[in-house]
Amino acid sequence: MSEDLMTIRQMCDAFEVTPRTLRFYEARELIFPHRRGQHRLYDRRDRARLTLILRGKRFGFSLEQIRQLLELYEPGGTNRTQVAATIEVGRARLADMERQHAELGEAIAELRAQISDAEDRLSAASVEQITG
Repeated sequence: MSEDLMTIRQMCDAFEVTPRTLRFYEARELIFPHRRGQHRLYDRRDRARLTLILRGKRFGFSLEQIRQLLELYEPGGTNRTQVAATIEVGRARLADMERQHAELGEAIAELRAQISDAEDRLSAASVEQITG
């Protein structure tokens, strides 16, 4: 294979994804591999898009958000619109993540308190059985 094109296996190895994942993103029209018979061949653009898709998924962006951001790309342009939209979506997602983080922190503290209370009651009950 040339350096410009990668097979599905090479893509899977390079990005640590399954063939099913690549076919899913292709079906969702997020990547557009070239076809040679039964073979899918991925170019530099597909690799760049997959990098952005995986990064977006890691950050919790929806596939629709990712698609919209990818569609804003202008080859050879400054991509100011794409960057500005990415910042906007990123800030909104960060706010959601920070809220979830705070809620999780509260839940963790509450669970710790409940476990501690239950351990104290269990200890007290054990002491009563021994002395009782």
